Amino acid sequence: MTVTPGDTATTSLTVRNDSDIVEAYSLEVVGECRSWTTVEPQRVSLYPGTSETVTIRLAPPRSPEIRAGEKPLGVRVLPTEHPESVRVPESTVRIGPFHELQTELAPRRRRGWLRGRFRLTVRNRGNTTVQAGFTAGQAGEELSFAFSPARPKLEPGESVEAGLRVRTAKPVWFGAPAVWPFTVEAAEAAETAEAAGAAGAGEPGDREEEQVRWDDPAVQGPLDAEFVQIPVFPKWLLALLALLLALLLAWFALARPVVRSAAEDAAKDAVRPPSAPAGEQVPGTDTGTGTGTGGQEPGAASGPGRGGSASEDGGTPAERQHSATIELETAAGETETGTYEVPEGSVFGITDIVVANFQGDEGVLTITFGDRKITTIALETFRNQDYHWVTPIEIPENDTVTIEVTCAKPGTPATGREAQRCHEVLNVSGVRSRAMQ
Repeated sequence: MTVTPGDTATTSLTVRNDSDIVEAYSLEVVGECRSWTTVEPQRVSLYPGTSETVTIRLAPPRSPEIRAGEKPLGVRVLPTEHPESVRVPESTVRIGPFHELQTELAPRRRRGWLRGRFRLTVRNRGNTTVQAGFTAGQAGEELSFAFSPARPKLEPGESVEAGLRVRTAKPVWFGAPAVWPFTVEAAEAAETAEAAGAAGAGEPGDREEEQVRWDDPAVQGPLDAEFVQIPVFPKWLLALLALLLALLLAWFALARPVVRSAAEDAAKDAVRPPSAPAGEQVPGTDTGTGTGTGGQEPGAASGPGRGGSASEDGGTPAERQHSATIELETAAGETETGTYEVPEGSVFGITDIVVANFQGDEGVLTITFGDRKITTIALETFRNQDYHWVTPIEIPENDTVTIEVTCAKPGTPATGREAQRCHEVLNVSGVRSRAMQ
């Protein structure tokens, strides 16, 4: 007798009373099939020399726990008056195979420059061992796909996680991101399906019926996913370059001529002799009378001396713009620290910092000024980040600007080849002045 999980099959059993009294018989299924097999009716009463046929109904659930193959079926017939005459007639039930693969893909949408990684979870919900195979499809030919492992073997009820790597042929340098939709489907390998049919088969006709059942299974269809290819140079960078170019053109076209003209006028005023009222002699000039009054030589400056210190506030320490750069490379799974120390006798007032994560690394970055922690950032949330303060943050002499990077995973630079180490750059700028004594 053959039954497929999820279906129902029936057989019969005839009970005969060969005793010389009226006897009642209780019928009970024993063995592995007990949980999903019933007897109708479960109790019969028979006169001597009579018999009755009962129905045995088999309804195995569609579950991986009901393995394909042969299982014994026994029915215990227990007489009420003579329990010592109990009998257990036995038969064999062949459980037919069924195939069902459940697949899950995560995430359904991934962003990247050239490649993206997905996770494909496959569960064997059938009752036979299968070797799964994966197929990926796309309307065009822009993507290539690689599965690892490509053909996993799964026992009934077992699940496995496979990696899917999607890669594009060429990068997108500028413009909007490119969206590439594709589908992924998991199915049983052909040779495994044939082996499964042979393993659970009893008769050639049965094997053909099982193969037809696999050819048209009620399993999950293809899974839809997308790979979003982001441009190497984002839109905001193009806008910034355009703005810088416009400012540069404006400088050469408008501001530079005005500054040059003002500088030339100032130079002419510096060498022109001063005018004097009528009847007075201009110092440094010759009246032509041959008498001198001890006048100054031409070219000497009159009045207070010129060309003093760059500081114009009478004794205040000189200030000047200053910047420093810290470049740090960190191996995956490690933490590295880079520092810049303010020189002795100076105070560094920081107004701007810029952090560059041009590879798209993953990890954590912490910036500290002296004993003050300024910020902690997850690397995967930015490529370039800048901060500005109206009031400078002052760092005294011999104190440090520190950048600490914990590298979780190196990213992929514009070359398309995954980096071996995380690589971050920090630039701090502001005003450096002499420390007050």
